[in-house]
Amino acid sequence: MTTRTRAISSVAICLVLRMAGSAAAQPPPPPPFPPVTAPPENPITEQKRILGKLLFWDEQLSSDNTVSCGTCHKPGFGGADPRIARNPHTDNALNTPDDIIGSRGTIRSDATNKYFRDPVFVLQAQITARAANPFINAMFAPDLFWDGRARTTFVNPETGLTSIATGGALESQAVGPIVSSIEMGHDGRPWSEVTAKLAVVTPMILARNLPVDMAAAITGGASYPSLFAAAFGDPAITAERIGFALATYERTLTANQTPWDAFRAGNAAALTPAQVNGLNTLQASPCFVCHTPPLFTNNSFQNIGLRPIGEDNGRQAVTGNPGDRGRFKVPTLRNVGLKPTFMHNGQFTTLNQVIGFYANGAAQFPDNKSPILPVALPPPTVPNVVDFLANGLTDPRVRNEQFPFDRPLLNSENQFPNPSLIGGGTVGSGGLTPAMIAISPPNLNNIDFKVGVNGALGGAQAFLALSTQPPAGGVLISPTMHGPITLSGVGNGQGFGTWQNPIDQTMIDSCDVYVQWQVSDPAAAGGVAFSPVAHLRMIPYLCGGDMNCDGENNGLDIQAFVLAVLDPVGYEASHPGCNRAHGDLNGDNLVNVQDVAQFINEVTAQ
Repeated sequence: MTTRTRAISSVAICLVLRMAGSAAAQPPPPPPFPPVTAPPENPITEQKRILGKLLFWDEQLSSDNTVSCGTCHKPGFGGADPRIARNPHTDNALNTPDDIIGSRGTIRSDATNKYFRDPVFVLQAQITARAANPFINAMFAPDLFWDGRARTTFVNPETGLTSIATGGALESQAVGPIVSSIEMGHDGRPWSEVTAKLAVVTPMILARNLPVDMAAAITGGASYPSLFAAAFGDPAITAERIGFALATYERTLTANQTPWDAFRAGNAAALTPAQVNGLNTLQASPCFVCHTPPLFTNNSFQNIGLRPIGEDNGRQAVTGNPGDRGRFKVPTLRNVGLKPTFMHNGQFTTLNQVIGFYANGAAQFPDNKSPILPVALPPPTVPNVVDFLANGLTDPRVRNEQFPFDRPLLNSENQFPNPSLIGGGTVGSGGLTPAMIAISPPNLNNIDFKVGVNGALGGAQAFLALSTQPPAGGVLISPTMHGPITLSGVGNGQGFGTWQNPIDQTMIDSCDVYVQWQVSDPAAAGGVAFSPVAHLRMIPYLCGGDMNCDGENNGLDIQAFVLAVLDPVGYEASHPGCNRAHGDLNGDNLVNVQDVAQFINEVTAQ
């Protein structure tokens, strides 16, 4: 097709759509919202749904206990990631046009889960190379991810055999991030490691404010083997079953109660006059060719000329077809008003920017650009279009995170980190202070617990000091020493290393643990450079009735307990670093009369 022919075709499409929009005050309604179907190999059951919901929100599914599926996919943000994280992309320079606004994953770690210096992110959290796609209503797409690499045929990642012949895109998508060395895993993370970990961890031990269905599922000390047995008939934990459970949960997340849905069903007052005007404008434009109601996507792959194809060839990487170069999945417009960023690279942060791009910037990189572009809306209608998109297509259950879109509060969302850092350390070679890397939460049965050191003298001998007493003068008192560990790297500030140790009941019994790196360094005072101290408050934190952490049990602890139950935010603000799980003293993820009894027992036992 010649350039002239494409241009004529584009104009013709626009004219036909505009004529159709103006010829009828009430255009024919779109087809009804499609029913949810599941592949016969993975029928929907309540036991699988709740298992999938637990797995989706459990940060222990990652290799360092800091990332869950839900970390990057929060319903209140349209199922996308509210965190703004910048990936320098191909030029390795931040704040340049090719930057990607992606999601924070894990710190780079090697095949043994020891910290490893990444050439781009060093020893900071890695950032994904594309923005997080919403997971809500994803069950209606034949292929998933921006490039469609999660195919309809689901292949068991452990056996290589086909588990689902067709309709298994959700299962294909679900198993990818768990073993990704950027998103939730470490380099070469095997499935055997994932399944063995789930067999011993306490479900949701890191989360708070569990929804009713999640709390009920684990009441009484349910384990993941017992939850898998309820869902699949026996306690075996496999990659296939993890994918089946996660996909089942996602198939229950149908967001079809927007004002537009009510309007289409006959409630003329469901949309405001301005929103109706915005809807009519879109109906008279080419926009709905790709963003087709009722899903507001046709699940096709298009190249809108956003960035040069050399930066990311999109769909072509999956199909190998040159005609797919630069093509990315058309996202749904449902709940688009909740999203913090737009496009596969997160380039835009407002709907006005998106509309302006389609009117003007779509011609910037024309190689293989879809012929329907550019699309310019009449400027006076743009505010109404934005109103319709931002409000008329938002399901209030999604916005308010109400069932089935409810969720727990993640450990990574805690405003008071655990571990937390104390003091500033002391300098060594090059005038640099060894940095403490302490992000892995110290929870019971965390078999992946680790702390790292960075910015020390390369090749030096390092010890990790451990004590149950807080530091004095920035140094731990009478600690036990673990090591030596020979640091990787060469030169001043280039040394890094890792100490790995499972968290078991003996450490939990200590309640508060303090760790500090001590690095042999001839340039440091006394020949030793000290890192800051990391304070670990063991999870669950069951350390007597001292609710305000003043070292005594008295009436002030009763006040602190009541505050922890009634106003957990106020409790954390007034007792930083003294988190008693918001009143959940018995560690069952619930705050109820049992916690009052636990508190009384703890006080009287002292």
